[in-house]
Amino acid sequence: MTAAQHFMLRLREALEASWDEHTAYPGAGRADNAAFGQCYPTSRVVQHYYPATEIIKGTVWTGEREETHFWNGLRVGDGWYHIDLSWQQFPPRSIVREFAVLDRRELGDSEATIQRCALLLRRVETYLKTQVG
Repeated sequence: MTAAQHFMLRLREALEASWDEHTAYPGAGRADNAAFGQCYPTSRVVQHYYPATEIIKGTVWTGEREETHFWNGLRVGDGWYHIDLSWQQFPPRSIVREFAVLDRRELGDSEATIQRCALLLRRVETYLKTQVG
């Protein structure tokens, strides 16, 4: 495994260990599904460590309803390589119906969202420093 691959796995582990109701979208945290409501702050943390990635906003059909979802994308040629470290919040056979790349200069985050993202980043940084990988 390359160092880059190893770091991506550690980042995913750090994110999963750092999620809770304080980093989730307000009212979305669920004890039975730690990833639920964590997509936006997760995408911001991934972008912190991988600045070439963009944040993507899309709709996911779960088989029962449409959900708004955020993840990262890396432009590769004319297409996108998708990086989604919170996809596990959706049931099997969920599908992305549509997506758009957000303008990183105009995300329009509220103060509460900025705080959730900052909290998740601090926790991830602490985890990566203290856990032997």
